[in-house]
Amino acid sequence: MERITPVVLLISLLIMFASAVNQSRANTCVDELSTCENCDQRCKAKHGPSSESKCDHSLVMPLCMCYYQCAEPLQTQTPLKICNGGAGLCSARCPENCCDTNCAQKFNGGHGFCSTLGNFNLCQCQYPC
Repeated sequence: MERITPVVLLISLLIMFASAVNQSRANTCVDELSTCENCDQRCKAKHGPSSESKCDHSLVMPLCMCYYQCAEPLQTQTPLKICNGGAGLCSARCPENCCDTNCAQKFNGGHGFCSTLGNFNLCQCQYPC
């Protein structure tokens, strides 16, 4: 009986330690959103009001880092459908990163890219629907 008590104590401590480690592994994701211009607005538009932004100045060009709660993967979850939309034209004043910002602000979870169609350089958006 005297040997059982230390073993039970050791097992209890291991269970408590494993529980604490599991809780500390919160599902926080990071998204790099290019420049720091309107960093907080773009972060919240893309990942919701609970997201937090930080401008990382450790690089040559400051980078907007967006921290948000990752979604738990569900076993029964069907893949998200991707919808397409538009956010105007791309130009020298509004290049690829501007297009991406416009799409993130216009569509929840949206990403943008410039695509040439004939003589037009379109800002096209893709977002989960």
